[in-house]
Amino acid sequence: MTDDVLLVHGGNPLEGEIRVRGAKNLVPKAMVAALLGTGPSRLRNVPDIRDVKVVRGLLQLHGVTVRTGDEEGELILDPSHVESANVADIDAHAGSSRIPILFCGPLLHRLGHAFIPGLGGCDIGGRPVDFHFEVLRQFGATIEKHPQGTYLVAPQRLRGTKIELPYPSVGATEQVLLTAVLAEGVTELRNAAIEPEIVDLICVLQKMGAIISMGTDRTILITGVDELGGYTHRALPDRLEAASWACAALATRGDIYIRGARQLEMMTFLNTFRKVGGAFEVDDEGIRFWHPGGELKAVVLETDVHPGFQTDWQQPLVVALTQATGLSIVHETVYESRLGFTTALNQMGAHIQLYRECLGGTPCRFGARNFLHSAVVSGPSKLIGGELVIPDLRGGFSYLIAALAAEGTSTVHGIDLINRGYENFMEKLRDLGAHVELPSEELVTA
Repeated sequence: MTDDVLLVHGGNPLEGEIRVRGAKNLVPKAMVAALLGTGPSRLRNVPDIRDVKVVRGLLQLHGVTVRTGDEEGELILDPSHVESANVADIDAHAGSSRIPILFCGPLLHRLGHAFIPGLGGCDIGGRPVDFHFEVLRQFGATIEKHPQGTYLVAPQRLRGTKIELPYPSVGATEQVLLTAVLAEGVTELRNAAIEPEIVDLICVLQKMGAIISMGTDRTILITGVDELGGYTHRALPDRLEAASWACAALATRGDIYIRGARQLEMMTFLNTFRKVGGAFEVDDEGIRFWHPGGELKAVVLETDVHPGFQTDWQQPLVVALTQATGLSIVHETVYESRLGFTTALNQMGAHIQLYRECLGGTPCRFGARNFLHSAVVSGPSKLIGGELVIPDLRGGFSYLIAALAAEGTSTVHGIDLINRGYENFMEKLRDLGAHVELPSEELVTA
């Protein structure tokens, strides 16, 4: 399919202005939260990405009315008539997203049962759904696995429970929050994820009438209530997309103003960006990122859960690090298979060596499990255009950055996957002066 292939003519700096809207890691979850309410909810700053379309379709299958509001990027979600969906219709969404797993708790509360199809998402390491189901069992759900998916039943009202996560997983934390708010009694969640998107979801639920308190030790207490109403909420901006474009500015020696980007959620990234040699300037409307000239500097970097350096920032930054002078060390501690994308970068001329050991100083849970989860990046490297097949969302955008920084033309296959999390990325590329074309088009330049 030619529309899933992009020709990228590299070697030119990206310059100009783009806008980021609501976070991919918050907006679909806030849409699911609307299922819990007795009245309509109004969500603003919604990006036009595939994950939003998937959740919108699933909500509509379950009787939720979803319509656009008067403001651009506004959705109004009315769950007044929630109903069971046809299994075949739900199954049609199987493989397109992992978000259906988060429908479990709300549907158990509203209908007393739920069906979850097989799940998709990016292949970057283990994201076991069994843990989600085990959590729901602790709340009192009965679970039956079938070839076509998983059936869940709540014979009676779900009950609050005590849960300690073995790892501060974002998805598991969201599952607990969306289930506990209407469960009977108090739920105590220890070792919870505290990412900005989690905090924003808690704000959404509190607006609906939930009682949720956050401790200083990753403990969240949720006191169940009998009923929740709707909410009006403006989603926080997508710090992961903003960082991706910032890395594109650095790798291409460009200058990009990202309207909507916010300093608070990006502080850890901004520190690393500056250490590498990038420049940025914050104002009330966004952040400008640029390459100030001269050499970029090698760094030692370890990904971690918030407030550490986010794993989704790692892949775009690795591309920029191929242009830094010296040896950079990257230790990936969140997803065991996230460095696999570097093979294609090496084929383009990068010098990246992967290791099973925990490089960087801090042992992690992958250190004794034979995963290639550390990298040494030697630079600067001259990148040459090549044939690229997108492996996952962030890796895919990183390939785009590499193609834009490289000399010559790259053919990038699977670009449709980027639509999962990057709104209008083709239009933004062109606005920044990128020389890109679909095989069916004439060359388009800004």
